[in-house]
Amino acid sequence: MAVRDTSDLPDANIESEAKYTGLAMATEKTFYLETFGCQMNAHDSEKVIGTLQQQGYRQVESEGEAGLILYNTCSIRDKAEQKVFNRLNDYKKLHKSGKRFGVLGCVAQQEGEKIFERAPYVSLVSGSASYRKLPEMLVRLEAGESRITGLDDRQTDETFETEFTARQNPYRGYITIIEGCDKFCSYCVVPYTRGKERSRGSSSVLAEARRIVDQGYTEIQLLGQNVNSYRDPEGKSSFAELLAAVGQVHGIRRVRFTTSHPRDFTRDIVEVIDAIPTLCDHIHLPVQSGSNRVLKMMAREYTREWYLERIGWMKAARRQISLSTDIIVGFPGESEDDFISTMDLLAEVQYDCVFGFKYSARPNTPALTMIDSIPDSEKAKRLQVLLDRQREIQRINYSKQIGEIIEVMVEGLNPAREQIAGRSSQNKPVNFSSPVLIAPAPGSYAKVKITAAFPNSLVGEAI
Repeated sequence: MAVRDTSDLPDANIESEAKYTGLAMATEKTFYLETFGCQMNAHDSEKVIGTLQQQGYRQVESEGEAGLILYNTCSIRDKAEQKVFNRLNDYKKLHKSGKRFGVLGCVAQQEGEKIFERAPYVSLVSGSASYRKLPEMLVRLEAGESRITGLDDRQTDETFETEFTARQNPYRGYITIIEGCDKFCSYCVVPYTRGKERSRGSSSVLAEARRIVDQGYTEIQLLGQNVNSYRDPEGKSSFAELLAAVGQVHGIRRVRFTTSHPRDFTRDIVEVIDAIPTLCDHIHLPVQSGSNRVLKMMAREYTREWYLERIGWMKAARRQISLSTDIIVGFPGESEDDFISTMDLLAEVQYDCVFGFKYSARPNTPALTMIDSIPDSEKAKRLQVLLDRQREIQRINYSKQIGEIIEVMVEGLNPAREQIAGRSSQNKPVNFSSPVLIAPAPGSYAKVKITAAFPNSLVGEAI
């Protein structure tokens, strides 16, 4: 096998089978970026946009206007990679006019160089763990290379940090504090697409929090695949201590965090929420199943009892903490009794929100070796039973707030209701009317008296 000398390239560690086309990029460097998936992907895109702008690119609103077309992808959901290839196929004709294509994110890391085989007009494939190398990859793209890859393995300890984040959300600033995942749940592809867990230094996180405040934000959300698995490489702060420090940055009114993992959920997290008023009284703690047998098959490495102990800490807090979770139904081998255990857990915890999903096999995961004998129709039935029961729980829970006066951060307008849309500290959507003729700006706050409740939202009047 011949080995090509890559020492002349900007970064020889970036895998590439470069084919020089001799084509120069357009004089004005423009790009279009479409994002699929979760808040982590959305925030990654903010950092990618900032990096591109720093390199002299201008963001445009459509593929047709762009010289460089990028798709930041997610592989959590079923057939995610097929959706990406369908999108690429829809616009491949644009390649003939000199446009370049790049696939970023989890599908890029998952599929790797197979993307070039299925979509030869793609010039750049980069997983999220390689975003820090984007400036170098862009230089190579502009020089005419047609097959550039940034595919880190799980050995990297580096995180993607940049001061050039182009924040797209008008009312909330996101900060990723930990990247990757070491949990290896049997159904989950994230450890294989995001790399190993690696945390940012607390000094860097706090510096970014101060920059966000300087940009006019008053709400911050800390992000991580397992945000509470944070381990400060500087050795200064536990996750709870970092929460407290961010919550005490001058100018901050709200701090949120997602997503927590039960294995690393410690009591001091609840204690610091009780102690620091700026920390929102909402915790998202995915349980996935109420059955110990299924949890073991999922390799979650905790039991129902372990999980409920942590729920007990939250219910015993001085502040009323709102709880939400993720649940998968129809995991391979899930019996009717297992499903009943999940339904019993729902009744015991009384969540304010549940994100329910039917199990679907993902590439490279251990669950692929398990016999998925539950028909999709049965999975759909179980999911509907779960969602119907949860809707009734939420209807009761939300109605308890009628008559309360709560602080709402404005997110925009709800044209369907002709009201202002916002969110409470407990992460509950609130639609309210206001006597003020001019609608308050996104990111501002209002005191709202709750006058009605629905299973998924509250309704009120500004006072």
